[in-house]
Amino acid sequence: MRAVVWLVEGTWPACVDAVRVHAPHAREVVLLHVSGPEVPGVAHGAFAGLIGRGRAWETDPGDRVEALGDGSAAELLDAAAERLGRPCVREERSGRPEREVVAAAEGAGLLVLARDGDRSRLGPHSLGPAARFVVDHAPCPVLLVWPGQAPGLGTIPPPPHHR
Repeated sequence: MRAVVWLVEGTWPACVDAVRVHAPHAREVVLLHVSGPEVPGVAHGAFAGLIGRGRAWETDPGDRVEALGDGSAAELLDAAAERLGRPCVREERSGRPEREVVAAAEGAGLLVLARDGDRSRLGPHSLGPAARFVVDHAPCPVLLVWPGQAPGLGTIPPPPHHR
């Protein structure tokens, strides 16, 4: 079985721990990080807006932002591989994270991801838009983990009021 682990800053340790516990005999573990295009795109756009008004920079700052993001992703993948403690594949993708994760999970036996929404209570709001998309469209079984202690059962929203 091939297990894909979606690594996101702040929640990745829980995902790595989950694959160690729930898929210890996976033939291959893929540590996946996806960089979205938003931040470098903003920097590129700001620079383009300054052309013709006198250049404040010699080079496009979006290039520097991209390089910093690449370094950060490499550090995260290194830390996750060390925590995993076994051979693994490190994969960095760029694009819309939810779509890249679904594409990376094609042919996998398991996809591991963490909740990315409201962590204070149980319920549908514990999934943000990206995680909800991945859960709804994943082409394989999904292991959805809490990035910390799960809230108690008392946090379940009340049932809807019926008239």
